[in-house]
Amino acid sequence: METLPHDWLPLLGLVFVLGIKHGFDPDHLATIDGLTRFNAADRRLARLCGFLFSLGHGVVVMAVAVSVGLLAAQWHAPEWLEDTGAWISIVFLLLLGALNLSAVLSTAPGQVVQPVGLKGRLLGRLQHTRHPALIALVGALFALSFDTLSQAALFSLTARGIGGWQYALLLGFTFMVGMMLTDGVNGLWISRLIRRSDQLACIVSRTMGLVVASLSLLVAGFGIAKYFSPAIDAWSDGKETALGFMLIAVVALSFLFAVRLARPAYATASLPENI
Repeated sequence: METLPHDWLPLLGLVFVLGIKHGFDPDHLATIDGLTRFNAADRRLARLCGFLFSLGHGVVVMAVAVSVGLLAAQWHAPEWLEDTGAWISIVFLLLLGALNLSAVLSTAPGQVVQPVGLKGRLLGRLQHTRHPALIALVGALFALSFDTLSQAALFSLTARGIGGWQYALLLGFTFMVGMMLTDGVNGLWISRLIRRSDQLACIVSRTMGLVVASLSLLVAGFGIAKYFSPAIDAWSDGKETALGFMLIAVVALSFLFAVRLARPAYATASLPENI
């Protein structure tokens, strides 16, 4: 778990970046991919799947942040909470990174790579819904996990040193806005790819699958290094916002590179056969 700054503006900025980064969670990407494809016949709903998912997810984060804020005067986080939260995140990132890398390598050329999630498998048929409220409910259920709840509690405990529960609510809302930005764009992108050529979808999905898998493994490795190396932990202190922006930039540039790489193939596939 990150050590958050106590100055208000840097804290808001970091929480916003953490929300954006949280939206890149492979579980989020896999579930939004499935929801968007399931609702492909309704273009308007398909485009909104990412926003609705993150809205439900964010409401739970805000509720937990406010609840902890109200109870913070009578409750102090146990020392084991930070280590437990860190290792749960590391293990999940390692599993998700390995599973998504395997998905990329095992998918035959010319086929779309489907992102792999762990929580989505537990929800099963709940993901096969065409109602906006149920899509938001799926996002809310995703928030009922130790890593998300512990992060929301961390926001609230940090806000306690600044003000009351209202500050915790604002931090939870800021986190949700950052997450909605990532998940919303992901849903829009998938809905657009569904209507584009198979060749474009194959190239972009394979590239982004490799990027997401690699970043998951790298972030997990960095977390392990921080835990066992005081020097690395000290070096990273105060650099959370910069590192978050770096991850976001890598994903954004990878997406642009994948689209550019796919253009020649898409243009060739679009030509009439007699040319």
